[in-house]
Amino acid sequence: MRSSYSIDDVVLLLKDITGLVKPQSSEEREKLIQSGVHYCEMLPIEYKPSDKYMQIYNELLDIFSEKVADAVALLSKQVYESRGRDVVLVSLARAGLPVGILLKRYLKFKYNIDVPHYGISIIRGRGIDKVALEYLIDKFGSKRLLFVDGWTGKGAIAGQLTEALKEFSDISDDLAVIADPAGVAKYYGTRDDLLIPSSCLNSTVSGLISRTFLRDDIIGKNDFHGAVYYGELEDNDLSYSFIEAVQKHFSLDIKTEDVSLFIDTGLDEARRIADQYGIRDINLVKPSIGEATRVLLRRVPWKILISEKSRGRIEVAHILRLAEEKNVPVEYVKLVHYKAVGLIKELADV
Repeated sequence: MRSSYSIDDVVLLLKDITGLVKPQSSEEREKLIQSGVHYCEMLPIEYKPSDKYMQIYNELLDIFSEKVADAVALLSKQVYESRGRDVVLVSLARAGLPVGILLKRYLKFKYNIDVPHYGISIIRGRGIDKVALEYLIDKFGSKRLLFVDGWTGKGAIAGQLTEALKEFSDISDDLAVIADPAGVAKYYGTRDDLLIPSSCLNSTVSGLISRTFLRDDIIGKNDFHGAVYYGELEDNDLSYSFIEAVQKHFSLDIKTEDVSLFIDTGLDEARRIADQYGIRDINLVKPSIGEATRVLLRRVPWKILISEKSRGRIEVAHILRLAEEKNVPVEYVKLVHYKAVGLIKELADV
C-alpha cells in the first residue's frame, strides 16, 4: 500500500481502500461500537489539530525527542543482542510504524545492519492479518519475525498477539515497544509511561494512512486488511519530521535505566480504575499517555484521569488542551503505572 513513507523504510502489507469507506464522527462511531459493531468496520473522521494544539505538539517534540531516541537505542540493543543480525521487523500498523522505522534506522546506525521492515494489521477482537503473516513466513520463514508496536496500554494487543499466534507455533509472540508501562513486553526502551510525540497525532505522523480496517464487503478472504491513504493531508504531513527529530539525537552510547519491578500489571490497575468508577466494560478504560490521547482524538471521552505526579508537567499539556477543546473533565488521582488514563462514555450516556 502507498504511504508517505519510503519503501526503504517500511513496506505496508495493507489493501488500499481509499474512497471506499465514508469516515464517521466520534459520536456516531461510539454508539455503533457500544451497540456491537466492531471498531475495525468503521473509520473515524481525522481530527484536525488547532494551532494551539500544534504549538504544544512541537514543544513536546523538542522536549521528548531525545528521551525517545534513548529508549529506541536501548530497545535496539535488546533486539540485537537477542535476535542478532537476521531479524525481520514487523510493525503493527499504525502506531508501530514510526517506531519500527526508528528501530530499523538505529540498528543501521549502531550495528551497521539493514534489516527488513514491514507493516501489518492486528485488530483487538479480530486478530492478526493472516494473509500478511503467511506472506512474511513464505518470504523469511517463521523464526526471524519480531513484532513492533509503539507502547503498551493495558497490554491488550500483546495478549491479542499471543492468542493470534497460537496457530503459528514457530513464531514468537515477543513484542518490542518503546514504552511498556503495562509491564508486558519482552523488549522495551523504558517502563516509564513516556510521552512519544507520535501518539499526539493521527495519520499526519503515521505515513498519512488511516487505522486499519476489516469488513467482509470490502476485504476479501485473500486480501490484506485495509487502510485509507489521506492524500489531501500531504501539506500537513509530519511523518518524517518526527522521525528526523528523534534520529538527530541518536548516540552510540546507550543509556540504561533503573527498572523498578511492578508488583502487578497495567491491566490490574485498569481493573481497579474500572471498579472505582463503576465501569462494567474494561475496554472503556484506556490507560497510558498514548491511549488517553487516542480517546480524546477519536472516541467520546467521559473523563480524563491524570497522575498527581504529572500535575503541571509538560508531558500532559496536550491532553489538557484536547480535554479543554472538547469540554471533557479532568481529575487528578494516584496512578501507579500511568501518567494519564482516558475513560470512555458508556452508551447510555452518549
